[in-house]
Amino acid sequence: MKGLLGAAGAVALVLSVAMPVSAQAGEKAMGNIAHGRAIFQNGKGDDVPACAGCHGVDGLGSDDMGTPRLAYQVDTYILKQLEDFASGKRTDNTMFQMNDIAKGLTPSDRRDLAAYVHSLKTPFMGSNLDELRANDVAVGEPYKGEALVNFGDVSRGISACKSCHSFNGRSAGRMYPAIGGQRYVYLKHELEAWREGATGSREDSARYNDVRAQMRKVAAHLTDDDIINVAAYLTGAKPVNPANPREPKRM
Repeated sequence: MKGLLGAAGAVALVLSVAMPVSAQAGEKAMGNIAHGRAIFQNGKGDDVPACAGCHGVDGLGSDDMGTPRLAYQVDTYILKQLEDFASGKRTDNTMFQMNDIAKGLTPSDRRDLAAYVHSLKTPFMGSNLDELRANDVAVGEPYKGEALVNFGDVSRGISACKSCHSFNGRSAGRMYPAIGGQRYVYLKHELEAWREGATGSREDSARYNDVRAQMRKVAAHLTDDDIINVAAYLTGAKPVNPANPREPKRM
């Protein structure tokens, strides 16, 4: 997978509507954005490297490294993940360093980082599926994933992603994270981790930190094909279309 070029170009429409609500006047940040930016770009001391080293200066993530896109992510979700990494409720089995990094951050640092990530204005830009296929990555069919994202499959106990994450996974308030425009490799990895968490113990599972086991209950019914199809659709999913023109709302 070395040498992948990264994210595809964004169209002007997406640029105009994919601005985080935190950038709007009147929303109070959960932490110190300037301090969060300093940690994101430069790290902190000897134990916390710059987040930008793995997630990119613009927070777009990397398919090469399997790291997620952080730009345009919900602040409360980022804070929860940092706290879960620090406490061990979630295990980083991709880069094998997030647990130690999160422990090196104070509770205030985590809030500041979450506030900064929430403020990033980088538009939705998913993975380049053609490049992934060219590098022998198993990639699904977006049109098949679209059906599961929007409608689920009741006969197999699979709820629609849309029911919690809103249209095209653009996030629903501050309760659920944005998953549309997320990196394909990361989406695939996390869905597999949720599925493993549905049958494993907390000690053996990387993802065991979902509220009320919501993700594990859904992922338990996903096949390998379901996972790559859903990931293929979501990575290119845009937050609006003519039938869903509103800007994503965060309470």
